[in-house]
Amino acid sequence: MTGSPASSLGAERSTPVEVRRLLYTDLPQVIAIERRVFPTPWSLAMFVLELSKQTGICLAAASERRLVGYLICSRYDMVWHLMNVAVDLDQQRRGLASVLLAELYAQVDDDQARFTLEVRRSNEVAIHLYEREGFRAAGVRRRYYQDNGEDALVMWRTPATRAGSLADVPSPGTV
Repeated sequence: MTGSPASSLGAERSTPVEVRRLLYTDLPQVIAIERRVFPTPWSLAMFVLELSKQTGICLAAASERRLVGYLICSRYDMVWHLMNVAVDLDQQRRGLASVLLAELYAQVDDDQARFTLEVRRSNEVAIHLYEREGFRAAGVRRRYYQDNGEDALVMWRTPATRAGSLADVPSPGTV
């Protein structure tokens, strides 16, 4: 992928955004965003590990040479696990996360693909985004987040969830 312009962003954005493969050289900017966005940021080693995996997809959103967002997705057997999606604080709510997800789906290029993720129950903005993207809550991981013991919703995006069902989700639990 040589990089695709994000033309579907809202009118608020005045500079174009390029979505491209995340590089090791991006990691200083990734770590800075990670620390601003998350209460328990990933370590540099975690990002290096994910970038080193041959089966993963790691994307960057850049505007005028500045990294403004990123996405980390790993493949485990036949399931894609969305590990990390972040958009810098001053760039949020402008459609960048949706653009990153659209590029992920384009690169996976499989209508039958199955995606999963965990998200804090309190993160209503992210949950709403994922629901718009066809993810559905299918279970809970109790006390998943170590910083405060918060539960995580387990969400899935599958052919069935995009049609409004959990029929093809493995062991859906109570939500």
